[in-house]
Amino acid sequence: MALNLAIYRHRLTTSLRTLPNARGWLFCLAVSAVTLATMAAIGFATGLYRLQPTEPGLAPRLLVVFFVPALGEELPFRGLLTPGPDETRRPWLEIAVSTVLYTLWHVVEALTFLKSAAGVFLRPDFLLCCAMLGLGCAATKRKTGSIWPAVLLHWALVVVWQTWLGGVSALS
Repeated sequence: MALNLAIYRHRLTTSLRTLPNARGWLFCLAVSAVTLATMAAIGFATGLYRLQPTEPGLAPRLLVVFFVPALGEELPFRGLLTPGPDETRRPWLEIAVSTVLYTLWHVVEALTFLKSAAGVFLRPDFLLCCAMLGLGCAATKRKTGSIWPAVLLHWALVVVWQTWLGGVSALS
C-alpha cells in the first residue's frame, strides 16, 4: 500500500459517486445477511448483545449514527483504504489492512476520547464483531466500487445495537 495520494483520491471520489447495479445490491444484501448472522452469533453467545426494550431517541439516533460512525468511519477505512473492483494489485492484503486498522480504531477510541465505552470497546467479542463488520463492508466496497452499501450496513447495525441490543448503555 504505497502512499500514492492520487490512488486514494480516485478511490474515495469513485466510491462516493458509484452506486451498485441490481446484481451488486443483491451481493451486498447477501454479505449483509452473513455479516449480521455472524455478529449475532458472536454477540448473543458471549453476552455482548442482549435484547432490551427500545431505547428512547430513535429519530435523532438515526441521523447521528449515519454521520458518526457510519459515514465517518466508512470514508477512511473503505473509501480510502479498500480497493474497488477495477484495482487488481493485492486487494486482499489491502482489505486485511483496512479491516485490522478499523478494528484497532475502536481500541484507540476507547483509550482516548470515548473512555466511557472502554468496558465494551476493549472486549475481544466486540472487537471480533468490529472485524466482521469491517470485512463485510470491505467486501461490498470491493465488489461494487461503492461506499454506500457499507455505509448503510454500518448504519443499520449500529442503530440496531444502540436501540435494541444494549449499545446505548455501553456508550455511557
